[in-house]
Amino acid sequence: MEDIHIGLLTIKVVAGFVTLFFIIIVTGRTSILQLTPFHLVFVLVLGDLLGNTIYENQMGIFHFLYAVGLWTLLMMGVEFLTLKKKSTRSLLVGNPAIIIRDGIIDRKIAKNNKLDVNQILSILRQSNIFSVREVKYGILEPNGQISTLLKSKYQKPTKQDLNLPESPVELPISLIIDGEILWDNLNERGFDQQWLENELTSNGFNDKTEIFYADWQVSEGIHISPKQ
Repeated sequence: MEDIHIGLLTIKVVAGFVTLFFIIIVTGRTSILQLTPFHLVFVLVLGDLLGNTIYENQMGIFHFLYAVGLWTLLMMGVEFLTLKKKSTRSLLVGNPAIIIRDGIIDRKIAKNNKLDVNQILSILRQSNIFSVREVKYGILEPNGQISTLLKSKYQKPTKQDLNLPESPVELPISLIIDGEILWDNLNERGFDQQWLENELTSNGFNDKTEIFYADWQVSEGIHISPKQ
């Protein structure tokens, strides 16, 4: 690291950052939870290529751009194949599989996907399901998550089930973040500074810098989280 000229290091880091940012845009802004094992390998290799470029004098920027470009083309080629041919998608990305039926875990599917009972229960708990008995169908997705359909008696009743009238759905709007007023949001709601000051005063706040976060909702008014 000490042998690398600071100027060259700066150029490598900037070039790597711009290149990876461009690749993310081209290949799609997929979240971590959506990554399949194949996509995860793609990301890890890109990171390794960038690391080698930064810390190895023998690997220049041109070699990095060539390697990343070739790797990205291969990745996009594979994605094109998976879109056109179902057989390749099954091989490279995987298919959803029903791992739970009527509260019973399919041991064979769990074993084939290298999942033990504790892992399955942990994934279910992340969806606020604390017993496998609640699950009518559990589908293991290619990214390792489990999509669930609960048994009817464990499903939350809807307003339609209870014959209750519908109420309008409102989107809260942020007014203050870390002591700074979001003027665009304030004006969008038709409010002004005087209105905001009155709201803050009525809630016991005289200075906006005392507020960490505040939002507004028509049905409930203003909500304030003060700085601690």
